[in-house]
Amino acid sequence: MAIVHNAVYCDDGRKLSPESLEVTYELLRDSDGMGWIGLYRPTVEEVESVGTEFEIHPLAIEDTVSAHQRPKLERYGNVLFTVLRPARYVDGEERVELGELHVFTGSDFVVTVRYAETPDVAAIRGRMEADHELLGLGPEAVLYAVLDQVVDEYVPVVDRLETDIDQIEAEVFADHPGVSRRIYSLSRQLGVFHRATHPLQAMLASLTEGFDKYGVDEELRRSLRNVEDHVLRVVERVEGLRGLLQNMLSVNATLVAHRQNLEIERLTVASLRQSEEVKRISSWGAILFAPTLVGTVYGMNFDHMPELGWQLGYPFALLLMVVVGAALYAVFKRVGWL
Repeated sequence: MAIVHNAVYCDDGRKLSPESLEVTYELLRDSDGMGWIGLYRPTVEEVESVGTEFEIHPLAIEDTVSAHQRPKLERYGNVLFTVLRPARYVDGEERVELGELHVFTGSDFVVTVRYAETPDVAAIRGRMEADHELLGLGPEAVLYAVLDQVVDEYVPVVDRLETDIDQIEAEVFADHPGVSRRIYSLSRQLGVFHRATHPLQAMLASLTEGFDKYGVDEELRRSLRNVEDHVLRVVERVEGLRGLLQNMLSVNATLVAHRQNLEIERLTVASLRQSEEVKRISSWGAILFAPTLVGTVYGMNFDHMPELGWQLGYPFALLLMVVVGAALYAVFKRVGWL
């Protein structure tokens, strides 16, 4: 069901729960109360109905219908249009999941349009209804409570990101095979989260600048400054984690290159050793081949061969084998093959 909350809070503390949006509109016309309408993935007709009744600018309605907006704060006359990107961390996938929440704030109404399970608007509503003084401060108090809830839900996301980065740091120095991919993936998630949180600084600064112009209650001013402080801490932590991951990526690349150099050096040494062994084997093969060649020539047993009838032929053949082998040994020794 698209309408998850539909109430009118009267000045005397009563809470009315109309059965339809049309009844809510009638009650707001006839009373000085505040209407709070909560929509979850509404239809185009429901959004346009709210826009027509509260005279919301068509551009804001168009943004809400199309969704997928960046965090922003825009004022259309007496209506303040706020887009927030609440977040939660999916542990099993190491992924930051962003939701989308649109808040329309007028003089006597608040409309929240939610496109994800976060934030817990019911918790915000319960806290507001339990504090009648805070609820009595009007639609702006609801907006600040929503901002506070969204920012508070950012903190567990940052904590989980820090935990994962600590694990990655250990994996980098442990030569884990998948650490490069994990660093890159988490860097992308941090970028997504940064785009959701960083614009809040300018948005809250804009609200702060309008304190005097719109006569914002002093208690709400303190609440907003507290939210602004929390946003600053979250943004600083996110930016610090992004820098840390970038450094890890550089360190990991250096370690990978170092390990590759060591492997190349090891292969080079092995190749040199193999080359030396081949030289030694080739040298001894040549030395042993020389006597074999001489013996083969004189073992042909042809009838007409020189020195066959020579009395010193055999000693000469042996001496020739020794001399050729010694000469080859001396040559290979000089060139460093032996």
